Amino acid sequence: MSNQAEFEKLAEDVKKVKTRPTDQELLDLYGLYKQAVVGDINTERPGMLDLKGKAKWDAWNSRKGMSKEDAMTAYITLAKEIINKYGM
Repeated sequence: MSNQAEFEKLAEDVKKVKTRPTDQELLDLYGLYKQAVVGDINTERPGMLDLKGKAKWDAWNSRKGMSKEDAMTAYITLAKEIINKYGM
């Protein structure tokens, strides 16, 4: 299975875990996913009242400069860990 195919499969599978991952795990997944799919962040940081939006923006921004391939590989590794930890 290619990295791209494995990435897409795990992106779907990780949504089906039995127990909700921690907020930090979800933010790490989000940041890696956006970096792998879009690349460096290309939006303005949300305003003060959008706490969830700011957390997601910060998670993505923390991956700035990481190549799409490296982000995809890191996402695959993290998604596998979360699936093994929480089960499907």
